Amino acid sequence: MVHFVGAGPGAPDLITLRGAELLKRADCIIYAGSLVNPALLDMARDGCEIHNSAKMTLEQVLEVIARCDAEGKDIVRLHTGDASLFGAIREQMDALDRMGIGYDDTPGVSSFCGAAAALNAEYTLPGVSQSLIITRMAGRTPVPEKENLAALASHQASMVLFLSSGMMEQVQAELLKGGYNEQTPAAIVYKASWPDEKVIRCTVGTLAQMGAEHGIYKTALLLIGDFLDCGYERSKLYDPGFTTEFRQAEKPGVES
Repeated sequence: MVHFVGAGPGAPDLITLRGAELLKRADCIIYAGSLVNPALLDMARDGCEIHNSAKMTLEQVLEVIARCDAEGKDIVRLHTGDASLFGAIREQMDALDRMGIGYDDTPGVSSFCGAAAALNAEYTLPGVSQSLIITRMAGRTPVPEKENLAALASHQASMVLFLSSGMMEQVQAELLKGGYNEQTPAAIVYKASWPDEKVIRCTVGTLAQMGAEHGIYKTALLLIGDFLDCGYERSKLYDPGFTTEFRQAEKPGVES
């Protein structure tokens, strides 16, 4: 059995309880060494076979899985954040289907959640933005033309960019081309929830400059949008004049 497990954004105590239990009883752990905090491997039991997939191809990963499965071992495939985002798990699952090897998927706390927590931010503010675009800048891995960054920027929604901190000049140019102005709030969050986490607040117009000044070119998320610094409307959910399934609206002039 293969267990795909989301490791969370970095801090070992931000893995889910289920994910931690699977790590503790695994016979084999294959972890994404370029991004997963190695401190999570401290949960592995003595004798657990551990492989760093950053140094492996998909075929080599599958070879290890096939061998361990044939030996009756429990296997954890440990991905950073939540594996459903830029985790390359679909190709692994399809291969396991062809091989007749069972698997399940344990979600994790994505780094975009960790980045918001580091900033004490909320992506969806009433009257500001009710949508969050999660994407990446086209690089060696292309993106569909209909999802080019300038086109997505035209929506003026809250935005998080993965895998793009090494291309901040291009990112800045595309954001401005798409309609964000130079004063639009932005932030660079490096290694959210890790001990060496770094948070840099800036604007779209200073994004590339601040990234260069702080020497950030990988393992960072770029957050863009007015949600980072603006006024907003009060939530209807907790408004005393708003009726919900659980609470009747108060009459005007009646104190709670």
